[in-house]
Amino acid sequence: MNRSIAGANLPTLRSHNAALVLDLLRVAGERGISRLELAERTGLTPQAVSKITARLRAEGLAAEAGHRASTGGKPRTVLRLVPDAGHAVGLHLDRDELTAVLVDLAGAVVASRRAPLDFGAPAGDVVTVAAGEIAALLGAADGAGPTRTVLGTGVAVPGPLDHRGGVLHRVTGFPQWDGFPLRDALAARTGLPVVVDKDTNAAALGLALRADGPGDFAYLHLGTGLGAGLFLGGALHRGPRTGAGEFGHQTVALDGPLCTCGGRGCIEALCLAAVADGDVAEAARVLGTGAANLVGLLDIDRVVLGGRTVGADPDAYVRGVRSVIEERVRRDGTGASVPLVTTVGGGRPVAEGAAQLVLAPLFGRVGSGGA
Repeated sequence: MNRSIAGANLPTLRSHNAALVLDLLRVAGERGISRLELAERTGLTPQAVSKITARLRAEGLAAEAGHRASTGGKPRTVLRLVPDAGHAVGLHLDRDELTAVLVDLAGAVVASRRAPLDFGAPAGDVVTVAAGEIAALLGAADGAGPTRTVLGTGVAVPGPLDHRGGVLHRVTGFPQWDGFPLRDALAARTGLPVVVDKDTNAAALGLALRADGPGDFAYLHLGTGLGAGLFLGGALHRGPRTGAGEFGHQTVALDGPLCTCGGRGCIEALCLAAVADGDVAEAARVLGTGAANLVGLLDIDRVVLGGRTVGADPDAYVRGVRSVIEERVRRDGTGASVPLVTTVGGGRPVAEGAAQLVLAPLFGRVGSGGA
C-alpha cells in the first residue's frame, strides 16, 4: 500500500505506537512476529516494544504463538493477534437490499445476514429495519459461542454524506435522507458506536487492508447505482466534504438523457440504461470511458470493479472496460497497462469494508481527507 511504518519513542504517542505494533501483528497472521522484528519494523526500541506487547497481552489482544529459531542465543518468542478479542458489525444499506456481517479483528467474517430493503422508505423506518438486523446478527453469532465484544457498527450507504457527522445529504433519488443524522439515530437504537461512510469508500478501505492491495487504486461499484472509492497516497481519499468519488455523475454526453440527479448525460444514467436494455457490452464501454478518465486524471496503479451488476457478468465487464482503458493508454503514449480486477460477493465486500470503518483506527489505518 506504499504505507510507511514508523514509530516514535515518546509517551504522547503511546497509542500511535501501539497501533503500529497491533497492525503488524494483524498482518503477520497466525504465523506471528517476534518482538525483535516488531522493533526493526517500527523503529521503536526493544524496551518500548516489550512494554507495548505486555499491555496488548494484558488486554487480551495479543498472545504467544510459539518460538522461532534465533541466529544466536535463545529462541525468539513469537506473538500473534487474538482475532476474537473484538468484533465489529459491517452494514451495507443498498437501495433495495441490506447486507450485514460480523467480523473479528483479523477481518474474518463470523456471521452474516442479507435481507430486502426499501431505501426509499421513511428514514426512521429504515433505521428500525437496520437495528433489527443487527440484533438478529449478534443473536445468531452469540448462539454459536460465547458472547462477543462488539466495538461498534460501520454503515456504508449511498452518498453524498458528511462522514464526520454521520449525516446524509441529498442522496440521488432519495431526497428524504437529506440532513438525516443516521449515525446518531442508529447508535441510539443499538447502543453501539456507529461510523457512517459512502459505500464505495467502505469497499475501498476493505480492499486496501488486504495484503494483496498495494498502490493507488480506484474501486468502481456498479450495482443499483454507480460510484467510486479512491485510495491515493496510502490513504482513503474522501475530500474535505466527503465528496470525492462521485464518479457516477460525471457528464460524458452534454445532451444525453436526464439523470435522477437532475443533470444530463451522467455516466450512471447511460450505464444503467444499457444494463436495463440488456446491453452489457455498451454498459461496459460506458463504464470503461469513466474508468479511463480516472486513469488519465489520477495516474492510478489499478482499477477494481465490483457490485452486483458487475458480478452478474464479470468477464464481460473486465473485457469491455479494459479495452477502453488500453485504447486510452495507447493514445496517451504512456505504454504501461493498468491492471484491472474484480471483487466477488455482491454486497459482502462493501459490508466487510464497513466493518473496517470501526476496526481500521485500532491499527492506525485512518484515511485522509476528512477522516
